[in-house]
Amino acid sequence: MYAIIEVGAKQYSVKKDDIIEVEKQDAAEGKEIALNKVLLVSQDKKVEVGQPYLKGAKVLAKVLKQMRGGKVLSFKYRRRKASHWKKGHRQQLTRLRIREIIVG
Repeated sequence: MYAIIEVGAKQYSVKKDDIIEVEKQDAAEGKEIALNKVLLVSQDKKVEVGQPYLKGAKVLAKVLKQMRGGKVLSFKYRRRKASHWKKGHRQQLTRLRIREIIVG
């Protein structure tokens, strides 16, 4: 059984006991959260597709860690202009363990 969920502006394919890193969620470490934006659920040979989301379906996950991603550098250079800049960014992330997929 697997599901496709939407967290933030991204979509993830998840199964039970998967560990995923998503955009920061407002939950403390060790807490359970419910992800309600379920786009698709497949169990055995039966597939249910939402329009856009499945009603009553949710994915339960446990927050393992609040963390920051790796550094991403952005660099812009203009030739012959003596002009350049470099910026760094580290994204806030939440690591989740998928506990259960519930179909309404």
